[in-house]
Amino acid sequence: MIKPLIAAAALALLLAGCGDDSGGGSDAEEPAATGEGVCATTDATGDLLAEICEKGVITVSTDAAYPPQSELDPKTNEYVGFDIDVATEIANRLGVDIAWETPSWDVITAGSWNGRWDMSVGSMTPTNDRQEVLDFTQPYYYTPAVVAVNADNDSVADLSADLDGTTIGVCAGCTYEQFLDKSLAIEGFTFDFVIDDAEIVGYDTDTTAMQDLAVGDGDRLDAAITSITVAQGFEKAGNPTKIVGDPIFYEPLAVAIDKSSELDPASLVEAVDAIVGEMHDDGTLTGFSEEWYDGIDLTVQQ
Repeated sequence: MIKPLIAAAALALLLAGCGDDSGGGSDAEEPAATGEGVCATTDATGDLLAEICEKGVITVSTDAAYPPQSELDPKTNEYVGFDIDVATEIANRLGVDIAWETPSWDVITAGSWNGRWDMSVGSMTPTNDRQEVLDFTQPYYYTPAVVAVNADNDSVADLSADLDGTTIGVCAGCTYEQFLDKSLAIEGFTFDFVIDDAEIVGYDTDTTAMQDLAVGDGDRLDAAITSITVAQGFEKAGNPTKIVGDPIFYEPLAVAIDKSSELDPASLVEAVDAIVGEMHDDGTLTGFSEEWYDGIDLTVQQ
């Protein structure tokens, strides 16, 4: 089991994840059993965990347009996806209901949430700079970062040479942007920055970059970098894009909690980290991964 990434701890994997700038929220869903879970046994008082238990609800930030990790289903007006299932299960094991907020990614990763939400379950990579403002649990899963091109592209084969100087779309403020500008740093991980002098185009989320890539080969973008889960899902939905080459790096993805919370977050971080560990041990995370990622278990470090 990976050791917790609490404060400036050592390990960290996610896509990577990216954010949505809708800024909205929704009412609590998936009520947990009253009187059960961590809140039924904790002796926490006067801190963030105690407040959440007293309210009976935890507010979680996520992305409303990042399938299959998370998205708002227009038919049901409910959030669905891998991250949604993970966050809901954490709330259930805490013994509280869950409510959602969808702030922009750069706002989430900057910390100083001012109590607007309590926790982020949004496929966030615990980079060294993020660890300065956020506490992280142990990773709950790991994803490969891949390069996608338009389906008509036949010029990109060698990722170490064919992408130099090209225009590449990524979500702004994500690890993919840091990979391209060669600033990506995660304690315990090393990276081979094989792409030189790319013109980086930042988007609100990976999906938006992929949409521009689908317009045409080289029309707006030459390539995009995203998680393999997003790239495969986008192509599977019938969009004219394809993955080229092997993954360019692997990253851990973890639950994040604001260090600067007005109420002490330490007991909440400890409780959620323990829950993530339990979900690894009892196969819950594997089940979620296999459900959302075509039978693939991404919860084991590669």
